[in-house]
Amino acid sequence: MNETIRIIVVDDHAIVRSGVKLLLKKEAAIEVIGEAGDGDEAITKTMALQPDVVIMDLTMPGGKDGLEATLEIKKMRPEVKVLILTMHDEPEYLFRVLKIGASGYILKNALDTELISAVRAVAKDQVYLYPTAAKQLVTGLIQTSDETDGFESLEQLSAREREILVLIAKGFSNKEIADQLFISVKTVETHKRHIMEKLGLTKRHEIVNFALKRGLLDSYE
Repeated sequence: MNETIRIIVVDDHAIVRSGVKLLLKKEAAIEVIGEAGDGDEAITKTMALQPDVVIMDLTMPGGKDGLEATLEIKKMRPEVKVLILTMHDEPEYLFRVLKIGASGYILKNALDTELISAVRAVAKDQVYLYPTAAKQLVTGLIQTSDETDGFESLEQLSAREREILVLIAKGFSNKEIADQLFISVKTVETHKRHIMEKLGLTKRHEIVNFALKRGLLDSYE
């Protein structure tokens, strides 16, 4: 990265873009090289101007929103840092933008000094979160740990194994499952063993709990 941090400001409100640019203009070694009013324009400008940091709004009418634009930018220019500047302080937005590769998340009602700190932090390949966001992130991870546990393991199951998992959870015996799927009882037992090994389960009731927590039974009604 150059000594000067090169920035593109993205927001559908011209007055917001002007305010951010005016603020950044006062700072040494920070230069606003472009601006965009929607996600599509943000992508085009990023590809053409190759900034160090894109300050990105989340909700923008017409074309791609901030989430979609961030995802596209990180796919095509992974070295570009995206700093989300938004009015949304809901945890779900925070989780989503971090998951798709954003380097920071700050609210529009933040102090001017916070935005400057955020820009400098993400430019140095650090992650910046507004003060209460870190607490939200940790709390959210704790609350969802039980719900998300095992999803990666679930992806390891074949289509047939998932089918058998659901039937087991619904209470069907090995013989009944074999009859429904036109396979042998021995094959069902083999699949069941593989399922339990892959999911780290040891008892039938654990299979039922696993399926219920992940809404698998609802999908097969």
